Order: sequence, then C-alpha cells, then structure tokens
Amino acid sequence: MKSFFTKLACWLALTAAMACPWGVFAQSTAYPTKTLRLIVPFPAGGGTDTMARTLGDLLSKDLGQSVVIENKAGAGTVIGNDAVAKSAPDGHTLLINTNAFAAVVALHSKLPYAGENAFSAVTLLGRAPNVAVVNADSPLRSGSDFMSYAKANPGKLSYGSAGNGTSTHLAAELLKSSGQLFVTHIPYRGATPAITDLMGGQVDVVFGTLPSVAPFIASGKLRALAVTSATRSPLLPTVPTFAESGAKGYEADVWYGIFVAAGTPASIVQQLNSALKRVTATPEFKKRAQGEGLVISMETPEEAQAIVRADVIKWRKVIQAQSIKPD
Repeated sequence: MKSFFTKLACWLALTAAMACPWGVFAQSTAYPTKTLRLIVPFPAGGGTDTMARTLGDLLSKDLGQSVVIENKAGAGTVIGNDAVAKSAPDGHTLLINTNAFAAVVALHSKLPYAGENAFSAVTLLGRAPNVAVVNADSPLRSGSDFMSYAKANPGKLSYGSAGNGTSTHLAAELLKSSGQLFVTHIPYRGATPAITDLMGGQVDVVFGTLPSVAPFIASGKLRALAVTSATRSPLLPTVPTFAESGAKGYEADVWYGIFVAAGTPASIVQQLNSALKRVTATPEFKKRAQGEGLVISMETPEEAQAIVRADVIKWRKVIQAQSIKPD
C-alpha cells in the first residue's frame, strides 16, 4: 500500500510539472530575441535623432542585438508615435520622443491611437531647458525685463518659436498665461528661421531649445534672458530661471522619454529600463547628453508614466486657455 501511495505521489508531481509551466517557460523566454527598432518621430540630423543614434549603438552592445534607427517624422510626431502604438507589444519596437509626446495628446482632439494610453513608458532619460533669447542689441537684459515690459506694454512685443504646438511655443504660452502677458506669437518652421529673423530685427524674442541657441549665445550674437527649467542649466550657469526672475512656480523644461506599445510585459519594460540605466551612465552617452544640455534623470517606468499623464493635463490647460490650434 505504501508503495502505491509513493507511486501515486510521484505521478501527481510529474503531472503537475508537465501541466504547469507553459506560463513559467513563457515568462522566462529570453529578451530580446531579434533586432530592435528605435523610432524617431523627427527628421534625421536633429538633436533627438543624434541622441537616438548614440543610444542605439550603446543599447546594441548592452543587449546583444542590433538596434535600427527609423525616422518617421511628420504631423508633430503623430506619425512616429502611431507606428509604435500599433507595433507588437513585445519590446522590440521603441519610441524616443520629447514632451511633444504629451503636447500632441493635449493639442489634438482626435488621434489615430489612444493618446498616452496606447503606450507604456520605459523611462524619461532626462530634461533640458528652453531658453528665451534676444538680439545682442536688444534693450531687454533679463527675464524680469521681458516680463515687466510685456506687462506694461501689451501687444508691443513679439516672440518666435519653432512652430505651433512645439515645446518652445508651449513654454512661452505657459509664461504668458501664468503672468497674464500679451505677447504676439510668430510661429516658424523650425528654430533656424526664427533665429535668423531675431538677428535681423523682425521679432523681439525667441524661445528656443538650448542646442539651437547655444552657439549664438557663445558667439555674442544673442543674449539669453532666462531658461524655462526649474533650475539653472549647467551649460548656462549664469543665466537665471524664469522662476528666479519673478514667474513664481514656472517650469517648462523639455524631457526625452522612451516608450513601448501598451501591453508590453512589465518584465520586459523593466529589462529595458535597467539596460537604459547602464548605457546612460557611460561616458559616450554623458558626452552626448551634455551637448544637448540634458540633465540625466532616468525615472522608473511608474514615475515616467505619472509625469507624462500630468504633462498632458498641464498642457491641455495651457492650450485651452490660450486657444492654441494645431497647424
């Protein structure tokens, strides 16, 4: 009888072992198993693109799989976002985007994907400021000068941005909204024509990304009034923030984030987060980040998702208050 029960116990154990673990084996499947695609929703050659290429090279070495960079620019990053939102949720298609990712959700009432809910955030790599700059001959010397003059002379100042709904546009509109300023917006198609007109005297102020204006500040052709981040930039340590200049609580920096399609297993999202922590700690990436004025932060997936959701709400309020419409 004892022999019978021993055999029965062994048979039950064997049956359980055979029946169970399809899920266990599936969970332990190696990742990645094929080439990764890193989608950049901006044209080749820009700051996000060059950052993506550095990141791709380093991720390839870290994960042991090739990383192919694909530029899918257009519609304010919607085209690239949509490609990732509709990709297989297996962690092999990644999106790198700025806070334009949150802005387009706030700006468009209808998108081809389910807004921020179509993605799982892997991390925010870090943050960089926008900068308000003037021609070197401008009488405006500081952020407080700009705000004081704009408040005392409604409609007399104009500012240029890289385009409607861009981070530079929204940063300025948040300042206008919070400070009750009336400054005319002139949208350009990119930073270069805006800066050209600023130096030519056709516009009074330009809100630009740090990499786009830094060479002109260094050469003395432009003067920085203030940065839009909560803290001063390491690349412009003598330039105050707008918050320091009188816009209490103002903050409108640019973050760079990595996303995958919603439904990607949490274990894969965490593996990607860990890999990105390793590669962003390398000298190669730190050098690239410094060139973009990026302060590396590397949030957890949960923290990144919460920041993105909060940004959608923040920018939707600004867009509605300022009656901003997409091009």
